[in-house]
Amino acid sequence: MNLGNSLFNARKKSGLSQEDVAGKLGVSRQTISKWETGETLPDIRQSKNLAVLYHVSLDELIEFDIELKEIEQAIENTNEEIQQKVDWTKVWAKKYPILTSYQEEVEVEKYAGEMKRMLESLKRDYGYNDTDAGLVLKDILAHAWNSEI
Repeated sequence: MNLGNSLFNARKKSGLSQEDVAGKLGVSRQTISKWETGETLPDIRQSKNLAVLYHVSLDELIEFDIELKEIEQAIENTNEEIQQKVDWTKVWAKKYPILTSYQEEVEVEKYAGEMKRMLESLKRDYGYNDTDAGLVLKDILAHAWNSEI
């Protein structure tokens, strides 16, 4: 995503019009339009003002992704009780159908046993509780996955 798209998405997420932003920054609406279309770029001072106006860090503004922000906010706003009610396998299976069928092909107990040993090792070696050990193991798996791709 380019900076212009990031600026546009951050502004829309903030519920502001180009006129609103222009008025707050002391520039023309056309200037805001040019920034959002990538025709020109705001200077660093104006970029910082935009970040403050949109309630994001400058780094977030540069890489603003509306879908990612919405997902992050949904996770932050979901309490533990609701999370426990969600069938995460079913939710993810909508995107990854293998999650509904692998049990028929894979020796689940074999892999579950190995993972249980790893969980117990994390708990024993580092004093993690069940949840923390599971999260750490999941994160390690994600790192291993990403380094393979």
